[in-house]
Amino acid sequence: MTEEAAAAPAPLDEAEIARVRTRSRAAIIAGQVLAGVGMGSTMSAGALLIAEVSGSEALSGMAATMSTIGSAIAAVPLAALATRSGRAPALATGALVATLGAVVGIVAAVLGWTLLLLAGVVMLGSGTAVNLQARFAATDLSEPGRRGRDLSVVVWSTTVGAVLGPNLIGLGDTVGQLLGLPPLSGVYLFTIAAQAAAVVVYLVWLRPDPLRLATRIGLERAPATDAAPREADANGVATGMVATSLSHATMVAIMAMTPVHLVSHGASLGLVGVTISLHVFGMYAFSPLWGVLADRLGREVTIAIGQVLLLGALLLLAAGSESELWVAVGLFLIGFGWSAASVAGSTLITESVGVVDRARIQGRSDLLMSTAGALGGGAAGLVLAQLGYGGLALASTALAAIVLGALIARAARPRPTA
Repeated sequence: MTEEAAAAPAPLDEAEIARVRTRSRAAIIAGQVLAGVGMGSTMSAGALLIAEVSGSEALSGMAATMSTIGSAIAAVPLAALATRSGRAPALATGALVATLGAVVGIVAAVLGWTLLLLAGVVMLGSGTAVNLQARFAATDLSEPGRRGRDLSVVVWSTTVGAVLGPNLIGLGDTVGQLLGLPPLSGVYLFTIAAQAAAVVVYLVWLRPDPLRLATRIGLERAPATDAAPREADANGVATGMVATSLSHATMVAIMAMTPVHLVSHGASLGLVGVTISLHVFGMYAFSPLWGVLADRLGREVTIAIGQVLLLGALLLLAAGSESELWVAVGLFLIGFGWSAASVAGSTLITESVGVVDRARIQGRSDLLMSTAGALGGGAAGLVLAQLGYGGLALASTALAAIVLGALIARAARPRPTA
């Protein structure tokens, strides 16, 4: 036996791969729940804290913008780190940066420095980048027929944080004031604790690293598995990126302007909260359904269903913009359609490249998605001022039409073979 053969690790059997797959999925879901609780509470209070520290309500909208910018900035570096060192270091690093962002936020609130607070919100945006990368991490060891379902379960786990996080604002404020912190800054303590716990989960539980193990499997079994080097489906990558980014831009544009529209028409803050909660419920709660459909009906078909839902919701919002009930229903359907496009589009991107290039391409996808969301949210205010809420909804139908056009173009092109 040669020295090289003696040093080589023993080939993995299916039972071992299944065990690691289960352990990895549990670790990723646990990290998502922890991070979601922290991010949900902080992002909900972020706008209020910025207004409190700056003394200007006009700056409160910068919370979502700066967080999105932070997510976009972190996307590619975290993907590069995953390619070089594995998923665990990348996810843990992003969660650690978000932890430090929460610390910066508390310091900024104590000092009353608005610019420092905005910098902290940018750092917190790396937590969103981790959220996006985690859904891809869930598919590293997936069997081809279960990628959609594995990805969707991680997306679904975000529901816990999205629902529980905002309800911690009051408790966080109480705890913070007991510790002598400025109003509204206490909720950042929950973010620090939750994100720090997520760092530990990723570094301790996410072993063996799923991305590095997937690469090893590809080398051992080439060319029998799709983890082996092969011709990338560039059109599949492009179609998935168009679907996820434009659907995200549509969702952010409508969601960001809905509270403004409702309040300007006399709706109570309680009604606004219920409407947004329904929207978030539609975004995450049904993602396992879309994962199953993406696996059974196909990625492209599920993306198309999502676009039809988005188009129907936008037309409903355009026609019923003066009705609080129809606005709530329409916003729920926006989240429902976004979920279909996000789950199926992300799955299509993942399976369109080999494992060696997967994290890098996924990082570019997350960058494009976050950038599209930032541009959509920024442009929505201008469109709302000129065309009104109904006009914004009608204008947004163009984005869904572009995605449907991309799907038609993909159907007309030949697919690459292994």
